[in-house]
This record gives sequence, C-alpha cells and structure tokens, in this order.
Amino acid sequence: MPSSICERKVDIPIEEIWDFVNDINNWASLVPGYQQHTMVNAKQSIWICKGDIGFMEKSVRLSLSVTEWQSPNKIAFTLASTNNHVKGSGYFQAHKLAENQTKMTGSLSITAKGIAGSMINSCLRPFLSKVTADFTDNVIEHIQTRRSAVMQ
Repeated sequence: MPSSICERKVDIPIEEIWDFVNDINNWASLVPGYQQHTMVNAKQSIWICKGDIGFMEKSVRLSLSVTEWQSPNKIAFTLASTNNHVKGSGYFQAHKLAENQTKMTGSLSITAKGIAGSMINSCLRPFLSKVTADFTDNVIEHIQTRRSAVMQ
C-alpha cells in the first residue's frame, strides 16, 4: 500500500490545531484535487476529488469515516471509493513540544485494486508524498491565517 508521512514543527499551540482539525469541514477543501464534500454525520462524509498521477486524471467519489477522535492529539480516518477499487487511511497527529509549539504529522495511505491496481500503486508512491505534504502544509497555512485574523 503506497503511503506517506509529513511532519512539521509549527509555532501554534496544540489546542488551536485541534480546534481546526476537529471539524472535517475546515480541512476537507484543503485536500489537493478537492472538488466537493457532503457530510453524512459528524464522523462520515462523501468526498469527490480529482486525481492526476501523470498518465491518468480521474474524479473519484470517496467515503471517509473517522475511526479515531483523540482530543487534542489525533484524528484518524479510513477512505474507500464507492466501487472499492481505492481504499486507504490517514491521520493528523499533534504532539505538544512547548506551550506554543507543536509537531504536526499528516499521514496518508492509499491502494488501488483491480486489473490496473499494481500499475496505479507504483505511480501513486511519488504522487502521495506530494499530496500528503501539500495537504499538511495547507492545513498549517489555514490555521496560521485564522490565527492572524483572530489576533487583529
């Protein structure tokens, strides 16, 4: 299963990170390729994302389910395409380093199944590293922007 982890040290209190990632609506649109999402309930949502892995570009409908909500440190989820050809999991994890400093970790694992699964999985590896880093950086940027707006 192709997977990627991105760690960043940020000058943001862990509580502010949790306030943001605790609500899926805050970060769903920050996923690279995001087109739209619909909340089913607080722990389940349906996402439509467009993936471009070089030779192939495709919109995928994904069901995302929160599997772990551990305030203020971790939110974990699973995801699957409606036809079950794509499955995966991911998480955001925060570790308090100091009063106003946190190590934030974003993780994403995705695997494709079916006839072209092994070919797609080999192409997903480098793509997934970029998506995970961009997603984690987008979340950090939005938390910092929101933080600056509150402080003004």
